[in-house]
Amino acid sequence: MNGTIRLTAAQAMVKWLSAQMTEEGERFVDGIWAIFGHGNVAGLGEALEKAGNGFPTWRGQNEQTMAHTAIAYAKGMKRRRCMAVTSSIGPGATNMVTAAALAHVNRLPVLLIPGDVFANRRPDPVLQQVEDFEDGTVSANDCFRPVSRYFDRITRPEQLLTALPRAMATLTDPASCGPVTLSFCQDVQAEGYDYPAAFFEPRVWYIRRPEPDLRELDGVATLIAAAKAPVIIAGGGTIYAGAEQLLADFATRHGIPVVETQAGKSALAQAHPMNFGACGVDGSAAANALCAQADVVIGVGTRFQDFTTGSWSLFSRPGRTLISINVAAYDAMKHGAVPLMADAGVALERLSARLGGYKATAHDPAARSAWLDAVTAHCAPRGDVPAGYRPMDCEVIGAVQRATGDDAIAMCAAGTMPGALKLLWQPGQGGYHMEYGYSCMGYEIAGAMGLKLARPEREVICFVGDGSYMMANSELATAVMRRIPFTVVLTDNRGFGCINRLQQGCGGEAFNNLYKDCNIAAEPQIDYVAHAAAMGAHAVKARDIADLEDQIAAARGRNIPTVIVIETDPTEGPSFGEAGHWWDVAVPEVGATEKLKQAYARYLDGVARQSLVN
Repeated sequence: MNGTIRLTAAQAMVKWLSAQMTEEGERFVDGIWAIFGHGNVAGLGEALEKAGNGFPTWRGQNEQTMAHTAIAYAKGMKRRRCMAVTSSIGPGATNMVTAAALAHVNRLPVLLIPGDVFANRRPDPVLQQVEDFEDGTVSANDCFRPVSRYFDRITRPEQLLTALPRAMATLTDPASCGPVTLSFCQDVQAEGYDYPAAFFEPRVWYIRRPEPDLRELDGVATLIAAAKAPVIIAGGGTIYAGAEQLLADFATRHGIPVVETQAGKSALAQAHPMNFGACGVDGSAAANALCAQADVVIGVGTRFQDFTTGSWSLFSRPGRTLISINVAAYDAMKHGAVPLMADAGVALERLSARLGGYKATAHDPAARSAWLDAVTAHCAPRGDVPAGYRPMDCEVIGAVQRATGDDAIAMCAAGTMPGALKLLWQPGQGGYHMEYGYSCMGYEIAGAMGLKLARPEREVICFVGDGSYMMANSELATAVMRRIPFTVVLTDNRGFGCINRLQQGCGGEAFNNLYKDCNIAAEPQIDYVAHAAAMGAHAVKARDIADLEDQIAAARGRNIPTVIVIETDPTEGPSFGEAGHWWDVAVPEVGATEKLKQAYARYLDGVARQSLVN
């Protein structure tokens, strides 16, 4: 295509993005979430209005939660598609920085387009401009630099010719995937330029499946073939690679049990005989026993976060070997691991061919069965409960599990529930969505909306505590406006119950977490049912566990979100066998109480078990 097309820079950006396609013939960037202000309404706002459904625009309630919705959508789509988010300059832009960090940590694609100051500087300082006294090129949007995988400031309209392809290359690259920030100067958005017509021709972007280096492949295969008690750690990269079935085939053929990270949970259905459940700090007794006994630990698409590794004290067998299969060199080389840099599915296929008839037999299937039986018993409803009884989180999880099928996706982000769900939820394949890389309070409701947009055929159950709900709940109104149905199970323990328990477990006293322990005149009496109903959601309060099950079932017929509130016990409740593992949370070395001294002694014991290099 010859010739040029005269467009504003904003019009050119929208036209170009609408022509970037997936292999299935869909837009890779599905559309854009927008809150307009003086930094983007005149330029980008005009371009988006003209684009209409060719590049749809949706309005949210908060820039951070709009971005959370977009990120959850990308995670639900296994990074095959993503969304864009735009804001004005100043507070609208910096509201998105937390979401950018969340996407960066979780390696998830999102295109952030914050408005920026005037490139020509004629009206400086403009409304909401942050001025740097020592550097005239700095704006508030420089906050995005450390939390973006690619950052660019658009100060000339022709810069889009290079910036946009670089942005897409990052969004679609399995190794460098993450948030892209295009900081768009507001005067440049409105500036005209004669763009080459060929620039706007449709382009298909393929998700690469990198092949392994043959030397690395042979070395890893040799290590596994000599292993007596190997274990696989399934991470999120397994799911993003679409390697769920390949993992199942590999584990079954070679007799290697699989344990799960937060991001990798549900790569195998819990019913799969090789799935031994979650590992690490919030891991099952069966999984953690395997990890402690393993002579070869095979990470598949995991970044080995401290919850997975018990702060590097879980893999305790002397002389054990760590293998890391990952597309990113940064993750493949962690802690002295033997790297196999490749797509997870390709690596498993190639390894299986080299391993031939190799089959490990060291694991005990009975341990898995005993664990699952214990989970069922632990999550069962309690009998003969006294008046005023508040159930524990395990009972809530059990009720939801019984009221849903394999198509349900449990999702959450922060507080008590992530650990409890990782430990106790028994999903079908793909039935788990957790943001635990950044563990960002406030992700839950916005994330549930994004997940439902990505997976409209599945039942989405959003677990959220009252603390996270209070931080960010306004996208409920957006979901009502757009008729996006999902079910919110709001557990009310009257404060930050999870951190209250951690505080006391580290030798501290209850302070500033539960409302009753805060410096306040009176404990608040918050009517969450009335609050959610005021935004248009269907809201009810469950009387007990049996009523919770009934309300979960009743929610399926609605086309708006349902919020089910249930009061829960903020204390830890009965211990659950040998579940869980040590976590490195620094305890004060000096303190007067016996409780603190005992906590510090436990801390030193855990530190002594850490192995920081392979």
